[in-house]
Amino acid sequence: MATLLRGELREVRVILQPAAYAQYRGAYCPPGVPFAEVRRGPLDGHSQWTVTADADGEIPKVMSFDGGRFAYEYDGRDQQGRAVYRYAPNLSPAHRGIMDGVAEVYAQHARNQAAGGQ
Repeated sequence: MATLLRGELREVRVILQPAAYAQYRGAYCPPGVPFAEVRRGPLDGHSQWTVTADADGEIPKVMSFDGGRFAYEYDGRDQQGRAVYRYAPNLSPAHRGIMDGVAEVYAQHARNQAAGGQ
């Protein structure tokens, strides 16, 4: 078994997950859109990234993607030892635009249903 020496850096695998209450509380949700949609992040489920723990074993509290448009917030470790990062809509500048797009899809679906279509 390898021993981590103080001052030694190590990489930790990451898994990206939907927001939990702590991340989505107070996030923008347009009328007509179920609040559950706020939880979904554009990269949920991805696990190809790693973060580097500092000398004290601490890892970054926030990861951002696409030039800072999307943010994921650290939320502990899973059973496999991966760092779990959850979508953080309040920290993601692109969130409002995404939610407005989701609202348009829901509105179009409602119009189709009212017209008797699918």
